[in-house]
Amino acid sequence: MKSLTVLIFCCLMTVCLSAGLPDSSDTKPLSAAESPNHEGVFVKRDVASIIMRQKRAGTAPGDLTPFQLESLREVCETNVACEHMMDTSGIIAAYKTYYGPIPF
Repeated sequence: MKSLTVLIFCCLMTVCLSAGLPDSSDTKPLSAAESPNHEGVFVKRDVASIIMRQKRAGTAPGDLTPFQLESLREVCETNVACEHMMDTSGIIAAYKTYYGPIPF
């Protein structure tokens, strides 16, 4: 029974490994003109940092996730005045008043 299991496992492994490989008789090396263009996939580091900064700066306070709102709520609950303002004006207004800009 163990040998049958090992045999089936080896067959499955062989099929999985050979499924994604092209036939070796058909393959030929690609020239520079035929090589796939990957420029759209990768972005230079300085361009990526500019894009990420714009996204971060453009997020509105209403775009916060429930986890982020809960972390703001936990910070604000330690201060009685902030907790009272949180109940009347909302968590975002209270946090900004007592602790400054939202860190995320």
